[in-house]
Amino acid sequence: MAAESRLSGEKPEPMVLFDGFCKFCGGFASWLVRRDRCGLFRLAPLQGETAGKLLSACKDSITGIDTIVLVEGGRCFTRSTAVLRILKSLPRPWPVLYLLIAVPRPVRDFVYDIITRLRYRLFGRRDKCYLPENDPAGRFLP
Repeated sequence: MAAESRLSGEKPEPMVLFDGFCKFCGGFASWLVRRDRCGLFRLAPLQGETAGKLLSACKDSITGIDTIVLVEGGRCFTRSTAVLRILKSLPRPWPVLYLLIAVPRPVRDFVYDIITRLRYRLFGRRDKCYLPENDPAGRFLP
């Protein structure tokens, strides 16, 4: 699976797509919103209509809902590359973790895939797709 693919047309604002049924992934989405003080990112569950529209353009790099997707600058990034690019855009100290981009992608993605396989067992699964009830800034899209 590719870590990046190109979107055609206009460059949308950075969008983070996450597994809306995964408690760990929803927790990461909430964590991200609290740290993204500038409101750079919009977020949407992979199972929602927003993701459905974006994923059709990213289909080369997405095989299922087992990955996080960052749509940024007209490109789709997945797995460890997506996470590191997200962290790079946050205030300190998080950008320092972007140094891990120097680790070869197969190694980074191997670790990412272990977490992905264990996420439901360790953190649980929601009965319905996660969208926060209180989102006054409109950061979460359906």
